[in-house]
Amino acid sequence: MHTTTDERGILNNFAREPKLYYAEYPSLEQQRQYKWLGAAAVVVVAAVVLVAFTVS
Repeated sequence: MHTTTDERGILNNFAREPKLYYAEYPSLEQQRQYKWLGAAAVVVVAAVVLVAFTVS
């Protein structure tokens, strides 16, 4: 932890900053998986909405 002291003797602690890195573009396999997960999410949300309208 990085600590500094000002002219009045007050300590100030700074958190460590994490090492930065750039995100990598998803591979074709990951993109395909994201499409399937998105489609499954749409089906689940549509089913919940359909059940809500049916019950009410």
